[in-house]
Amino acid sequence: MKKSRGILSLILVVVVIGVLAFTTIVGWGGSKTGAAKNITLGLDLAGGVSITYQAKGDTPSSEEMADTVYKLQKRVEQYNTEASVYQEGSNRVNIEIPGVTDANEVLEELGQPGSLEFQTSDGTTVLDGTDVKTAEAKSTTNQTTGAAEYVVELVLTDEGTQKFAEATSANINKNIAIVYDGQVISNPMVKQAITGGTAYIDGMESYEEAENLASSIRIGGLKVELEEISSSVVGAQLGEEAVNTSLLAGAIGLAIVILFMIFVYLLPGLASGIALLVYTGLEIVLLNAFNITLTLPGIAGIILSIGMAVDANVIIFARVREELAAGKSVKTSLKTGFHKAMSAIIDGNVTTLIAALVLGLKGSGSVKGFAQTLALGIIVSMFTALVVTRLIIYAFYAIGLKDVKFYGIRKHRNTIDFLGKKKIFFAVSIILILVGPVCMGIYAGQGKGALNYSLEFMGGTSTNVTFKEDYSIKEIDSKVIPVVEDITGDANVQAQKIRDTNQVVIKTRTLDLEEREEFNKAMVDNFKVDESLITSTNISSTVSSEMRVDAFVAVAIATVCMLLYIWLRFKDVRFATSAVLALVHDVLVVLAFYAVARISVGSTFIACMLTIVGYSINATIVIFDRIREERKLHSKEDLVELVNRSITQTLTRSIYTSLTTFITVAVLFVLGVSSIKEFAAPLMVGIVCGAYSSVCITGALWYVMRTKIGKKK
Repeated sequence: MKKSRGILSLILVVVVIGVLAFTTIVGWGGSKTGAAKNITLGLDLAGGVSITYQAKGDTPSSEEMADTVYKLQKRVEQYNTEASVYQEGSNRVNIEIPGVTDANEVLEELGQPGSLEFQTSDGTTVLDGTDVKTAEAKSTTNQTTGAAEYVVELVLTDEGTQKFAEATSANINKNIAIVYDGQVISNPMVKQAITGGTAYIDGMESYEEAENLASSIRIGGLKVELEEISSSVVGAQLGEEAVNTSLLAGAIGLAIVILFMIFVYLLPGLASGIALLVYTGLEIVLLNAFNITLTLPGIAGIILSIGMAVDANVIIFARVREELAAGKSVKTSLKTGFHKAMSAIIDGNVTTLIAALVLGLKGSGSVKGFAQTLALGIIVSMFTALVVTRLIIYAFYAIGLKDVKFYGIRKHRNTIDFLGKKKIFFAVSIILILVGPVCMGIYAGQGKGALNYSLEFMGGTSTNVTFKEDYSIKEIDSKVIPVVEDITGDANVQAQKIRDTNQVVIKTRTLDLEEREEFNKAMVDNFKVDESLITSTNISSTVSSEMRVDAFVAVAIATVCMLLYIWLRFKDVRFATSAVLALVHDVLVVLAFYAVARISVGSTFIACMLTIVGYSINATIVIFDRIREERKLHSKEDLVELVNRSITQTLTRSIYTSLTTFITVAVLFVLGVSSIKEFAAPLMVGIVCGAYSSVCITGALWYVMRTKIGKKK
């Protein structure tokens, strides 16, 4: 790169940062607020619409209500991945959709659940919604033209299969209309008798049209018919303070990380710091552009992707310093360093991206929200590390900053005998893992529950209180919540304001009659509330059993996919197996921390575990990449020495990446509100554990498998 091009490159980077800063803070087109203020926030951070439905007719069974909640959850996720649905009392369902301020608009679009019928041309109903098991949009290819076609696949129940076989046999070349909420939403013609229980509706112009029809059929297929009885706009659960402190923590953490990188890596550190600014601006703008909802789990995904962005730079610069230490020129070292770092960066990021894509496709609720922000962050971080950082560092070189003192040389480090201490490491890990089930067993025996499950997992009591004055979320947190915690003896309390009223919905663990009376008395005595305006009801968990199964299946599939990718890339199943075992190790250690510290297990628990999975696998890949490289160069060398040297050579990367990510989360812990602290604390444990397992466990596991399984050296 010539000097003039180097200057132009730096000017271009400055302009890009300026544009991103303006877009993020100010905005375009006369907007008074930029992308940072326009990001769609979840119900926990910004509030939204709350709608209550009630079952028509007799009280449904618990199974029917559970089925209704699950299917409604799938339906409302089209509005927002962070929407939640839960049962209220015995015959009511509550829907909360973040980022929405017009309840009537949602009601109009959502329609009236439970009113789907299949009718022949003379108006006879041959099927209803309960006869449909599933409805999914599908994309196929026309065998003749090669063009894409979009259909809806219907899978019927056993009873529905029999009904539909009779109806289609009697109506060949006639239409059977699908009527939803009193309107015909599709009127397909029967081309042949359908007896197998699976039918296809074709003629859709786009996948979105097919998905809309499928979702209408799904919601119309509820076993319970519902009617809307109330709707309201609710405020944030965490309040503006949580958002502001999170943003401040992110800014401080980013500043510390940039200063740290400059201190450690000199000129390349400055280049990575500038690239991180570009990354941050792009991330905010794209979150806004793709209308991705940001919640606490989403913040977890961003934190992980920032860590991975730093990680990529650390890998590159460590490689550059190795080349400089070998006596090569700065220019050659830069070129070789980027080239050698490429495989580790790609493998680490692709592995995590696979997990994010699977979680996004198969997960629901907070799992899907986490996956979206993580996937976006990974793509942006790879771009900034491999393109932006490279552009900046070569521009610096081109304008005359060519002296090796600007880049630093890796100091020689004696090889550490990690494998010689493997029995100690394994013993420590086993002890840490066993602490979890032991504590869980003790607490369960005391009747406290194995883990401190939150309202999202256990359900509880929802109480609506009308206060004499309009309290802010901050005032509710400081004045009302402590009074409630004294009554329940539990810090797991959530509060939501109903906008434009003095009403506050307070959710707690399930209260018995005596505790409800004590609650009412405390509200009257402390806040002069009119007791007649206090209403309470039991609510179900917002994370249903089906959603838990979905999350488990998504994580299992993601793990298998990561295992297969590592196996294919490293051509040794033992690399994949030891990586997954280390991943499981980290999850179990953090679970033990949840058990010991009695930190609330809720939606952030899922996000925390998923973050650790992504972080752990990425750290492991870097070490395995070095082992793979060293084996190609020194195939006849003693395996113990080779593995120890590989771990030692990547030790700086492991420490620095863990440290920078830990700093970001630690600032979040120090400045954050209580709910954010509960999220940040186990995340810090997971980061430390991930660093420990990648350095002390994964290489040792691979060595043991390599030498004990197959007896190869």
